[in-house]
Order: sequence, then C-alpha cells, then structure tokens
Amino acid sequence: MTFIIKGSGLRIEDVVNVARNNQKVALHPDAIARINKCRAMLERKIIAGEIMYGVNTGIGEFSEVVLNDDQVKEFQKYLVYNHAAGIGDAMPLDHVRGAMLGRINVHAHGNSGVRLEITQTLVDMLNKGVTPFVCEKGSVGACGDLAPMSQIALLMMGEGKAYYQGQLYQGKEAMDKAGIAIPGLQARDGLATINGSNVLTAMSALFLYDANNWLKQAEIAAAMSLEAMKANMRPYNPKLHEVRGFKGAMRSAASILKMVNGGDLHQAKVKCKVQDAYSMRSTPQVIGAAHDALAYARSQVEIELNGVGDNPIFFPDEELQLSGANFQGSPVAVPMDMAGYCITMVSVLSERRMNRLNNPALSVGLPAFLTKGAGMFSGLMLSQYTADTLIVEQRILSVPASIQSIPAAADQEDFVSMGMNTALKNFQILDNAYGILGIELMAAAQALDFREYNFGKGVQKAKEVVRRHVDFLEIDRPLYNDHNAMKALVKSCEILTEVEKEVGSLE
Repeated sequence: MTFIIKGSGLRIEDVVNVARNNQKVALHPDAIARINKCRAMLERKIIAGEIMYGVNTGIGEFSEVVLNDDQVKEFQKYLVYNHAAGIGDAMPLDHVRGAMLGRINVHAHGNSGVRLEITQTLVDMLNKGVTPFVCEKGSVGACGDLAPMSQIALLMMGEGKAYYQGQLYQGKEAMDKAGIAIPGLQARDGLATINGSNVLTAMSALFLYDANNWLKQAEIAAAMSLEAMKANMRPYNPKLHEVRGFKGAMRSAASILKMVNGGDLHQAKVKCKVQDAYSMRSTPQVIGAAHDALAYARSQVEIELNGVGDNPIFFPDEELQLSGANFQGSPVAVPMDMAGYCITMVSVLSERRMNRLNNPALSVGLPAFLTKGAGMFSGLMLSQYTADTLIVEQRILSVPASIQSIPAAADQEDFVSMGMNTALKNFQILDNAYGILGIELMAAAQALDFREYNFGKGVQKAKEVVRRHVDFLEIDRPLYNDHNAMKALVKSCEILTEVEKEVGSLE
C-alpha cells in the first residue's frame, strides 16, 4: 500500500517501512496545492524585489549581502556545492531514504517556497530506488543537516552520485536509468532542499525502532537469567509497580512475568532467597526507565518528522515570510542523547547478570564459569571480558553530543546542536548492545542447561532459539564465532519474533 505524504501523521514505523522496506509514497493532492500556493507567493515577492534570506541574499555571515537578479539564478547551485562538504564512508541507504521522506513531509506543509518539481523528484527517487551517495559525517545539526542534505540536492542538478539497483553511478546516469527527469534548481529550491535536521531525525527514528526491539530482548535475556539463578519473582508483581506509577516499569515487569509464566520458579516450586541483588531485583525499574526515555524521545522525533524545519518559512495566507531557526536540531538531539545512554545503562545491567551467572559465589549452585571442567576449561570466563570492553566503549560514546557546540561561520552560527554526532554514536552504542545482550543470552542458555526444573514457556522458547545458533559449551572452543552468531541473532530479532508467537506481545 502506498504511503500518502500530507505533512502530518508520519510515524516512526512509516519511516521504517519507506526507508528499509521500500514502501511506495505519493503526495496528497492537498499537499500539492499547498506547495504550489506557497511557490506562487514566493515568486510574487521575488518580482517585487522583497529581500528574503537565502533567496536573494547570501547565507550565514553573508546574509546581509543582497544578490542581483542574475546572481539569484546561480546562487542555489553554488549554495549546494559549497555545503556538500561532508567526509567519510557512505551513509547507510535507509538513513538517506528516511531523510528524503522527512524532507518531502516538510515540503508538504506548503511553507517552504520550493517548486513542486523538486519535491516530486524526491518522491520519484524514493519510488524508483535512486538513493544519493551521502558521506556519514559533516553535519553539526544546524542550520539543519546541510552537508548530507546537499549531497541529496546535487541530484536535483544531475550531479553527485547515487545508488540504483545495487550499483553506484554518477548522479545523472542513475537518474537516467530510473527514468527520472532532472528538475534543476531555481530561486529558493536549493536551500529548501537542505535546510532542516532531516538526516539526524530519520536516523533517530530508525534507532528508536531498533532500540525498542532491543529492550524487549533485554527483558527476554533477563527472564532467562532470573530463571537460571532461581530469582525471587515477587519484585515483578504488578502491584509493586502500579503503586509507584511508572509506565515503563509496569510494562517491563509484565513482559518478564510473561516469559516465566508456567514455570516452576513462577509457581514457587523452586526455593529462592528472600531478597536478591539489585541486578536481579530492579530490572523492571531500570529497563522501565529506558522504555520511558525512549517514549519521550519518540514523541519529540515524531513532532520533528511532522513539523516545518526550514528557514525562511513562508505563510502564503498572510503573504508573510519569517526567518528564524526551525532548523535547529536540539529538540531531537537532547532526548536522543538520553535514549543512547539508556541503552548503555541497560547493557550494564545485562553484564552484571552475566557476571552472576559466571561467579560461583553468586550463581546459586551453578558451576564456575558455566563449565563442567573448571581448571582444565575456562567456560564463559572470557565472554565477560568481551562484554566489558563493549561497555567501556558505550560509556565513552554516552557523553552527550548536544552540549558540544563549536561556533562556526564567523560566529553567525555560534550555537549548533551536534545532533548528527548523537545519531551516529547511538548506532554504535546499539551495535555494541547487540553483542552484550547476545553474550548474556548465551550464558543464560548455558546456565539453564544445568538446571533440572521446568522453565516458563517464553524462557524455554528463547533457549530453544539460542540453541539453533550456538551449541552447549561441553568443552572449551574458540568463542568468537559464538559471540558473533549471538550478536547477529539479537540484531535479527528472531528470538523476539519466536517468543512473541509463544507468549504474546512484550509491550
């Protein structure tokens, strides 16, 4: 089914469907009418000689320089040229496609003054699979993601590079192969294509989708470890969390109870301590805090996805244009910094449970390092080392980027969000989190194989899935293959899919 772009109602799941699953898109007729109405107003103002930032003036420190009629025609080209100043490897295609979708949704409001041909070209590129080559680094998150968005805008002139059907071509060649006409850039078109935080917002949307799935798998791993360590499950009683009132904690406790439901531990057939360590007892409060943080971040990202992040902004009904700073990435960068370090926080909790599984003083009767041959064999001792080094990297990456502004453009742009740095490091944090959680899942499955009581249905199913990918560690073997297999398993969400079939949604 085609997703209709109308300037509102764009959700994170829609970004995922278009960016990753190649869902087709189309502009709503009302959006087309708004775009045309705004463009007509802009052209009247150009003819009348009204001074408008980025239309007939320079930008940044040069905003006071007024351009003559001949310069206005050429300015958009050079604007895109000088801002296409990124560096580094190619950005993942889903990040670029998500940014294009977000920019189209901005245009659909009818406040950007762009020609319809530009917006429609972006639509055609999404539908026909032409994705610009964009460098990963270069944006400071204000005035929007100028460097990466300019590499997208180069395609409007038939320049730059783009991927088409799995191959990288020169921009004009990719567009020709897809049968997309080159619209060219006229007054305002270039700045209207690049002047918003669309890349960091699209990346944040994709991250939040993935992070939510990761948190649900963190609850699966927690449930497996709790079963293996004969945890007291009373701290997961919903009454305990309802009386405090945090939605995330209530959600997390409910998910973990679903996992252990039907097992001997949940039915109090297994003797347990009166009170466990925090890493076992406070999991709902910790993962719940991450759920709540991600929910807030989602609300901010979806506001940005559906807002007008541009400069200047035109109000055709009032014949008004206003120059401001709606390109500023801070409203997204701030909650996304929080979202990233919450993934680190939950990863630390995972490693602490894995430590307890390994440590014979803490594991309630499990063999040291989960091996039958302690001394000759070291079991999963070194798996903890691997998790620890990943966590140290996460902690370094968890320093907020949104406080790291460095002034630019001769201090005209003297505070920027650095939101692209937030988006980039969040994906690195999450990549490490897949490995950390995979190691806990592997250790928990190993521990459960030493127990002889019945497990909850969800826990049993999760263990079965782990065993499809990693064998029981009977004698020592090189573990890097197991670690990488488990990391890939978590990233694939296979465990989550199979468990939810068994026990229902973990929401």
